[in-house]
Amino acid sequence: MGRSSAPLILSTTVFIESVSMHKYDDYWYQSNDGLKLYARNYSHDKPKATIVCIPGLTRNSADFVDLCEYLSADYRVIAVDLRGRGLSEYDSNPLNYHPGIYVEDIIALLDALQLDSAILIGTSLGGLTSMILAAIHPARVAAVIINDIGPETSRVGLERIKNYVCNPVVVSSWAEAVAMTQRINVAEYPNFDDEDWLAFAKNIYHENDSGCPVLNYDMTISVLIAQQQDDAAPPDLWPVFSLMGDAPLLLVRGQLSDILTAACVEQMKSLKPAMQYIEVANCGHAPLLTEPECIEAINYFLGSLE
Repeated sequence: MGRSSAPLILSTTVFIESVSMHKYDDYWYQSNDGLKLYARNYSHDKPKATIVCIPGLTRNSADFVDLCEYLSADYRVIAVDLRGRGLSEYDSNPLNYHPGIYVEDIIALLDALQLDSAILIGTSLGGLTSMILAAIHPARVAAVIINDIGPETSRVGLERIKNYVCNPVVVSSWAEAVAMTQRINVAEYPNFDDEDWLAFAKNIYHENDSGCPVLNYDMTISVLIAQQQDDAAPPDLWPVFSLMGDAPLLLVRGQLSDILTAACVEQMKSLKPAMQYIEVANCGHAPLLTEPECIEAINYFLGSLE
C-alpha cells in the first residue's frame, strides 16, 4: 500500500492488547530561559528511532501513556509536559505560553538528549508546535504525525476551548472532576463509558496536598487566549505548513472534530499530495491515537519510514 492522501481503509480488528508494561524514567531538562521541564522517557536499547510526543493545550504526557507503551516495543519514546503543564515548571510570564516558545523547548530537549532529529507526534497545540518546528528546523524533524489540527482552525472549536480554558471551574471531589470532564467533552467522545471518563479526568487533574483534584496546568495559560478579540481572525499558518518541506506526514482527524474541518483537510492534501491521512469515526477533538484505525495507520506510517 503506497502513500496516499485518501483515507486509509483499515481493519477494525487491530487493538493494543497485552503490551508489556515498559516503565518510563523521569527525564528533566532545562529550557533556554532556565525553566525546569519534564518528560517521560521510555528507553530502548536498540530503537528504530526516537519519537517525541507533544500534548494539547491543557494536557500533559499522561495522555500518551498507552501509545507510548505500545510504541516503546520498537522505539525510544519521549512524552513531554510543556511548560506550565504536569510536572514542568510554571512560567512567571504568561506571555511565554505560545507555540514559538514551545518549539524552543522541544529543541532544548533534543539538544539535551543529543538527538540530531526525531519523529514528532503532536496533538492539537502539540501538532501546531510540530508543524512550526518542522518549518523552521527541518533538519531536526524526521517525520510528523499531526493529530486533529491544521493551518487553520474552526472558530466554533476555538470558542469552545476558549470558554473552558478562560473560565475554569473549581471541583471539590473526583466525582465532580469526572462529571465536569464529561460535561465539557461529551460531544467529542460519544462512545466513552464511566471507566473512560474516570481515566480521562485522571489525566487532566492531579491531587493537591489536601487530596482535592485540581487542574494539572497553570491557569495563566489562558492569558493570551483571553486577549484575543472575539472577532479576530485566527493566524494564517498556511505558509508555515508549506514550509514543512518534504518531511513525511500523517494527518489524523476526528470525524466529529470542531477544530479541524474537512475543507481544511482537503486543502492540506492539495498542498502535500504525499501526506497520509486517517479519519477516526464517531470521534471529535482529538482522537486518543489508540483507536484501532489510528494504531494501524501509525504502524503503516512508521513502517514506511524504514
